[in-house]
Amino acid sequence: MTDVAMKVDRARDGSTLAALRSPRRLRTEVLAGLVVALALIPEAISFSIIAGVDPRVGLFASFTMAVTIAIVGGRRAMISAATGAVALVVAPLVHEHGLDYLIAAVILAGVLQILLSVLGVARLMRFIPRSVMVGFVNALAILIFTAQLPYLIDVPWLVYPMVALGLAIMVFLPKITAAVPGPLVAIVMLTATTVVLGLGVPNVGDEGELPSSLPALLFPDVPLTVETLRIIAPYALAVALVGLLESLMTAKLVDDITDTHSDKTREGWGQGVANVVTGFFGGMGGCAMIGQTMINVKVSGARTRISTFLAGVFLLILVVGLGDVVALIPMAALVAVMIMVSVGTMNWHSISPKTLRRMPRSETGVMLATVAVTVVTHNLAYGVIVGVITAMVLFARRVAHVTSVERVTEIDIDDDGTVDSRTYRVRGELFFASSNDLIYQFDYVGDPAHVIVDFSEAHIWDASTVATLDAIEAKYATHGKSVEFRGLNVGSADRHARLSGHLGEGH
Repeated sequence: MTDVAMKVDRARDGSTLAALRSPRRLRTEVLAGLVVALALIPEAISFSIIAGVDPRVGLFASFTMAVTIAIVGGRRAMISAATGAVALVVAPLVHEHGLDYLIAAVILAGVLQILLSVLGVARLMRFIPRSVMVGFVNALAILIFTAQLPYLIDVPWLVYPMVALGLAIMVFLPKITAAVPGPLVAIVMLTATTVVLGLGVPNVGDEGELPSSLPALLFPDVPLTVETLRIIAPYALAVALVGLLESLMTAKLVDDITDTHSDKTREGWGQGVANVVTGFFGGMGGCAMIGQTMINVKVSGARTRISTFLAGVFLLILVVGLGDVVALIPMAALVAVMIMVSVGTMNWHSISPKTLRRMPRSETGVMLATVAVTVVTHNLAYGVIVGVITAMVLFARRVAHVTSVERVTEIDIDDDGTVDSRTYRVRGELFFASSNDLIYQFDYVGDPAHVIVDFSEAHIWDASTVATLDAIEAKYATHGKSVEFRGLNVGSADRHARLSGHLGEGH
């Protein structure tokens, strides 16, 4: 089969209409949606608790996010729902100002995601270094784990063996069968044990009321003032950035797995639309879920929007129709699930001694900076921003040391014995970090009346370098000497011609 034919087959495989016409494909999509819905229930409830809201807030968010993104998203078969990353960001807002401010922040975050995506933020993803992404994932794993500690402190002693049993089920069940998600089996078994034996342990019902009806449209009860905007804007921006980051990273991962391309810009503004819809239905917001997407795409083999849509529909049916049963789930079961999510999220390879010995210190430093800032601030967006800035500074520092100035000829002498000129050759990439020391590389007093600087192995990238070249000319001029810049490539020559002499005395 030719490459073109294979691409056509993959495109058909991901077509909703093609799946609807094929009983085999449709069955795969339906079962995938059901499995994802079952796996979403405990995580949506757990993330609600992390955020400090009733479980129904996270459950409704998962429903509206999945259904909406199935229609407007740019990556087929990817699952979006309430996530731990968003829960961690909004938890302080809920604690300080309440649910209505959270809903307002989610709506604003959706609007910001739409604007950022239209402005091309998806294209900026390629500037995020791998070490920042690794740090982001590791920090998320740490925060999810630490968020479980309150449910393991000052609780009945039965909680600990129940958590251990839940972890054992999720670790060993996949070795026997993958037909049913391990987290679901752990929750069902621990819930059944609690009910049958009448164990007095905290359960989901203790955390808040589960939904007994369908979600309804609402408008957050907050004053429409600048003060309200001041309160919600930082959280909305953080949710927008974290949501876009996780969603675009997940979309790229699914692209690689399915060997297909997705529209990242559409996925970005689709996430924004989904968050706006979620906010107006009283949800806590969300983004793409790496774990659930892997269940859908890699384990279940789904390839279309059908599975994503049905995951949301099945989720709503389960929680509304079986809410009383869900309320009996012991918190120990959810803690066990979230510990496994934390363990699965952590990139253990990145912190192994073998990897740390081989990895350049700068790369490890960027990863640790991302993790440290995220854990201290409990804000994933801050961690990523600091990680990217750290990576940029370290990269600029490395590149700056690559630049060199070499004295090619001592002094050229004409046939009649008079001094003619001296030539220097500059090598490397010249920008603000590497060109600052350039001015100190020349012998302004000892050089002859004419100096040639050869840039045939260099490139000028910014105004700072042009300002440095102007300063070099000025210093030679104060000694009654001239300098000639040769070998500039087209881009460097154009930049020098446009800016030289127009940057001011202070450059």
